[in-house]
Amino acid sequence: MDNSEVSDLARSALADARKVSRTLPGRRDRDSRRRIRRENLTGRNRGGYSGPGPDLTSDPQRIGPLLAGFVEERGWDVPLAEARVFAEWAGLVGAEVAAHCAPQTLREGELRIVAESTAWATQLRLLASTLLARLVAELGPQVVTKLVITGPVGPSWKHGGRSVRGARGPRDTYG
Repeated sequence: MDNSEVSDLARSALADARKVSRTLPGRRDRDSRRRIRRENLTGRNRGGYSGPGPDLTSDPQRIGPLLAGFVEERGWDVPLAEARVFAEWAGLVGAEVAAHCAPQTLREGELRIVAESTAWATQLRLLASTLLARLVAELGPQVVTKLVITGPVGPSWKHGGRSVRGARGPRDTYG
């Protein structure tokens, strides 16, 4: 093959490639691109874009404010705050205090706290006003209104509401 045949072959291959590229579906001319852009921008502001500020009708919204409104609407404020007492105990009272005590129950604003020793129970009773002030500041005034602090309790032989008064526990059946 001489040089002219190679250049003719290259020209025909280039012409075939151009013809195929014009028929591909992804290729559009300038007018069709403008038309599609105008169709996509219909219904927006006059300039076509919402601008630098938020557009509440078309921009995505943050989930936090939406959930806050939903929680208030459903009346879940207090139950969620009560659940935070148990879930975030170490963050609410401090890591050192939380290492030596744990919340047991929360009913009608009365929080029962169990300390690991009688010494820690005494210490927590002295800190009760500070702990209550922290809990009120974090959770609100209606969640925790009173603290009841107890130390470790020995095992009880009383089980259930139908136990016998005056009985000696499991030893009662021996005589």
